[in-house]
Amino acid sequence: MLKPVFDAFARALAQAFLPRVIGMTLLPLLAMTALALLLGWLWWGAAVAWMQAALQGWSVLDWLNGHLSVDRPGGLAAWLAPLFVVVLATPVIVLAALTTVSLWLTPALTRLVAERRFPQLARQRGASMASSIGWSAGSLLVAVGALIVSLPLWLIPPLVLILPPLIWGWLTYRVMSFDALADYASADERRAILKSHRWPLLAIGVLCGYMGAAPAVVWASGVLFAALFVVLVPLAIWIYTFVFVFSSLWFAHYCLAALAERRAQNAPVPPPAAALPPADARTSITDVSWRDAQR
Repeated sequence: MLKPVFDAFARALAQAFLPRVIGMTLLPLLAMTALALLLGWLWWGAAVAWMQAALQGWSVLDWLNGHLSVDRPGGLAAWLAPLFVVVLATPVIVLAALTTVSLWLTPALTRLVAERRFPQLARQRGASMASSIGWSAGSLLVAVGALIVSLPLWLIPPLVLILPPLIWGWLTYRVMSFDALADYASADERRAILKSHRWPLLAIGVLCGYMGAAPAVVWASGVLFAALFVVLVPLAIWIYTFVFVFSSLWFAHYCLAALAERRAQNAPVPPPAAALPPADARTSITDVSWRDAQR
């Protein structure tokens, strides 16, 4: 089961840097960057002030301020408030990038994979756009609920590195595997592939979830280096978009290969051609028929 996963990974990595694919990332980048900068301009100061006020009532910070002698107005709360706002905003950015790529780019990327690798694969159109949106919305609600429920556990250092990528990975697996099969597989084929390939697809999703967590370093640097905030935030958003574009290609290669293999296995076997008599037998039969006709 691992060989198809690695094969799909290598093919997706090769196609992710095609100029056509890089160009696909620019429109979502512009839209999301404009929205993020607008929301930051409107709400950043208020969000940081609210977070600082919430942290100042935390007894643990009061104890740390007394022992560390933090030489900054507002103490540790003033230093941690922007970072906490970034931590809370990161899942929103990730979910927005995933949803944007899934709805705008995954169908086009799947067609690109099919045209280049599976040109004979028939399109069954087993899921409409409405069903794809409904599936994504339902999965998104479950993921958001899991993020909210697990939020207190993020304060435990090991879990903050485990839980968010797992949740994002599960969401990526649900959304992108469905969209990769929506246009080419029938409803029955899609359900069968999602069931029989559940664990490899989930593994791809979790790996993509960890790749999606990496740009948070760039995103958080916008807080630490305020002068570069306007540059680093679009860069982080583009990296998120590129990661999910690569993820979409990875899922498309794996899912379409599984679909092609399934159809090849279920293809009806043609009946054997009727055996012809040997050449000398055909000649003798023809000669006999001709002599009979002359009589």
